[in-house]
Amino acid sequence: MPQKISYSSAGVDIATADKTKKGMAESLKTDNPLVLNTIGAFASVCEGVFPGFAHPVLVCKTEEPGSKQLLAFQHNRAKGICYDLINHLINDVIVMGAVPMFIQDLIVCGKLEQDVISQLVKHIAEACKAQGCNLTGGETSEQPAVLAPGTYVLGASCIGVAEKNAIIDGKAIQPGDRVLALQSSGPHTNGYTLIRALIKQDPTIIDAMIADRGKNPAPKKFLDLIMEPHRCYFTALKDLFKENGLHGMAHITGGGIPGNLNRILPKTLNAVVDASLIKILPVFSFIKDKSGNDDTDMTNTFNLGVGMTIVVDPAFADTAIEHLKKHDVLAYDIGEIEKNGSGVVEMRGELQW
Repeated sequence: MPQKISYSSAGVDIATADKTKKGMAESLKTDNPLVLNTIGAFASVCEGVFPGFAHPVLVCKTEEPGSKQLLAFQHNRAKGICYDLINHLINDVIVMGAVPMFIQDLIVCGKLEQDVISQLVKHIAEACKAQGCNLTGGETSEQPAVLAPGTYVLGASCIGVAEKNAIIDGKAIQPGDRVLALQSSGPHTNGYTLIRALIKQDPTIIDAMIADRGKNPAPKKFLDLIMEPHRCYFTALKDLFKENGLHGMAHITGGGIPGNLNRILPKTLNAVVDASLIKILPVFSFIKDKSGNDDTDMTNTFNLGVGMTIVVDPAFADTAIEHLKKHDVLAYDIGEIEKNGSGVVEMRGELQW
């Protein structure tokens, strides 16, 4: 007779999974009347009526925090990677002028560790609530042999809502508009395959002290700087969505400014960015020195300190900068929109390292 093989002995413990899911209920509690059911159902049910919107349209996006999550779990930074996941996701939704409403998460693991999963869901829910939206459910999947025990892969999807006649997609961009840079908190969630390669080459660099910039210029460890959570710009930007002077927004992720600002440009216009005006964060200078990459490689891989760009009417630029300053977001002018273009970003000037 063949030896009995149960689901549990094969590596999946349903009892632990059920117990873990019941423990998630507290993290998913909400008083949002648009959320109509709770954890335990096969799918989440949300009201399709959105007060304050005359003609609401749904803005949908799915994201994951890239290979930064490998570093996060190696260095006990689980909370931070949850904020990375949600903040990156929400930034991609808000650049359309949308308000994030509902988020569903995905956690895939090699072995379901109840305490770890509970903390991940708790922090993901906290990150959602910090931006005024709800984690309405998701999926937790234990996949032994597919992933090693202790390995977690995170993902999430968001549904946002925008006014149909007020979608911000770059169509309003005109020649003469200004390009404003919004400062990032660090590499955010891009370029970490290169960063991990640097650490593998020289593990001691995680303890290297680097002078920070901003309100707290005291030196910080390289590890702390690269693990700073992805900054979310929703709170700072949301009150500008209704302003006619805001013509476009671009979330600066993989591909840097050239590979993201171009995604919102009309095909007959170019954005000209003065590289010398970019306030490069010291962590990027350190990465450049250690990696040997030239300016082009660095520009096309990292945000260099610019986590978001917005395109505004020249007459609205100062107002936008002052508004963002009130929300502790440093914003400054780095370029303009030129006519007779082809929808590309031209980088002019030299980066000031």
